Amino acid sequence: MSRVSLEGQVAVVTGAARGVGELLARKLAARGAKIALVGLEPDELKAVSERLDTDSDFWHADVTDHVAMAQVAEEVKQRFGKVDIVVANAGVANGGPFVESDPVAWRRVIEVNLIGSAVTARAFLPVLMESRGYLLQIASLAAITPAPMMTAYCASKSGVEAYAHSLRAEVGYKGVRVGVGYLSWTDTDMVRGADQDDVMRELRQRLPWPSNKTYPLGPAVDRIVAGIERRSSHVYAQWWLRGMQGIRGYLPGIIGAVGQREMRRFEPRLSSVSTGLVGAGGAADESVRGG
Repeated sequence: MSRVSLEGQVAVVTGAARGVGELLARKLAARGAKIALVGLEPDELKAVSERLDTDSDFWHADVTDHVAMAQVAEEVKQRFGKVDIVVANAGVANGGPFVESDPVAWRRVIEVNLIGSAVTARAFLPVLMESRGYLLQIASLAAITPAPMMTAYCASKSGVEAYAHSLRAEVGYKGVRVGVGYLSWTDTDMVRGADQDDVMRELRQRLPWPSNKTYPLGPAVDRIVAGIERRSSHVYAQWWLRGMQGIRGYLPGIIGAVGQREMRRFEPRLSSVSTGLVGAGGAADESVRGG
């Protein structure tokens, strides 16, 4: 599909205080879009908004809160007159063996990444239908391939991928296009937070190339912007992720065999792995919830 100019379009980005969301907001703004930032950290969101060279505003809201997000959608439309693009980017992660995982943190990953994405779409789909707009759901390599020590994150990202594909079939005839964005390990606070754990970092480094690398944020977000301009059904932040789609049916068996070997190798050190939410975004989420 040919690219659509973003000049004058209104884009909503959740999880916009840092990382993918923050840089995406800046790059969309640079292309002339008006930006609505949504997240849990009002001071950081305000700072991001003030740095944007475009009409922008911010809303402090938990994406898992139906009432709050419905109000955000109403206020964004009042503020800008319409909504053309919604990027459901908000997400958190945890790690560690499932049996020893923190059940509160495990559930929160599902709530934010999967339920929060659905709450976001539920709030904004009516205005996207009015504008015949575009919803981009941020998923992950974790939606394509399972990984040990990442049960909640893989479940949540597999869930949002399936949910977004189903939603595409429901709302396409109303003019709303739905895309799924896939990212591998990208240089964000979340990935850096996970890498602070020695076992998680070493386990990731033992993955086969190219999935064992951390990729720069800028080029990844550039690919996401290009996907938004094309209203793409699939957006790949790293070039090789597209090829993973063709072999994904084989990956559970491969990961199951290789993962057992690696878990046996790391077993003496597994008790040291942190099981809480990782990175600055995880800390912000826990702070808001009083964790």
